[in-house]
Amino acid sequence: METTAVYELIFRVFAFVTGAAIGSFLNVCIYRLPRELSINQPSRSFCPSCKTPIPWSQNLPLLSWLWLGGKCARCGARIAPRYFIVELLTALLFLAVWIVFPWQIAILYWVFVSLLIVATFIDFEHFIIPDEVTIGGAVAGVFASLAVPALMGQVSHFRAGLLSLGAAVLGYLLLWLVLEGGKLAFGKKRIRLNAPAAFTWVRNGDDAEFVVGEERSVWSDYFARETDRMVMHCSEAQVDGRHFGESVLQLRYNSLTLQEETFALDDINRITGVVRELQIPREAMGRGDLKFLAAIGAFLGWRAVLCSIFAGSLIGSIVGLTSMGLGRRAWSAKIPFGPYLALGALIWMFFGGRLLAWYVNLLTP
Repeated sequence: METTAVYELIFRVFAFVTGAAIGSFLNVCIYRLPRELSINQPSRSFCPSCKTPIPWSQNLPLLSWLWLGGKCARCGARIAPRYFIVELLTALLFLAVWIVFPWQIAILYWVFVSLLIVATFIDFEHFIIPDEVTIGGAVAGVFASLAVPALMGQVSHFRAGLLSLGAAVLGYLLLWLVLEGGKLAFGKKRIRLNAPAAFTWVRNGDDAEFVVGEERSVWSDYFARETDRMVMHCSEAQVDGRHFGESVLQLRYNSLTLQEETFALDDINRITGVVRELQIPREAMGRGDLKFLAAIGAFLGWRAVLCSIFAGSLIGSIVGLTSMGLGRRAWSAKIPFGPYLALGALIWMFFGGRLLAWYVNLLTP
């Protein structure tokens, strides 16, 4: 084997192992960030069930999960396959990035890929993307472009930084326009139930559990702004034991209007009744998606912003429609958009040049 081939193999093994190790840290971020826990303290990983710190010998990337059969060695609780999947996915992406890109860009793309993975798995589970990933990613992308102008296809550090910042702003504004336009056009969803269904609204700390028939949800999930309103046409209703007949309930995030009376939801513990029809507010996407697309633009440029929106919308629509067709989506279900934006960004990162050339040839054969 030639010396060059040996070095190439060594560096590829290094990229894979580094990715697996970074993936182990990303699992810490995925678990702790949405729970507002420090990613530094405690410094060692712990079992999510019994909270026992995991010794290094049981925390080897990829190997330990397989060796322990996906269970905690102390309490025997199941460790989610997500831990292994994240480590393997990070390792494979680190390897692919190292093979495809020059080393200066590859190292920066390792940072970017890590952000995509953390955002994807948190959004799938919690329907949020933390600011540490979005705002932090946008800032990191601008500084990365200033340091390595080739990231933006430039020679000038200053010009690369401006292009990165401009792409971040473009990404945020484009999705903001989609969000506001979608709210105006499709901000309400009317649901006519097949048969009257019992509903309950029960306070749970600062939030409330909202149940209609077999549909369970969290009250705060329905309200993204003060102007959002839910309207319920009820055969009967009760507010903390006070009975009302046929009524129309108009609810905002903090108030209830019923038969020309207005109640503060902070003063109510329980609302029950029977509903025939309801109109719920809905949001096109979360605000975190706007900042996430800004981070994508900061690392990949304005073309990647357009590709991520198009590819993410297409893939997300296909997944959503397929789930509805299979009967796996309820009217109260949410679909995270961040993972599809991340997939669109990866498509551009690895295949953007070829996709652009194909599109240009399609327009000018």
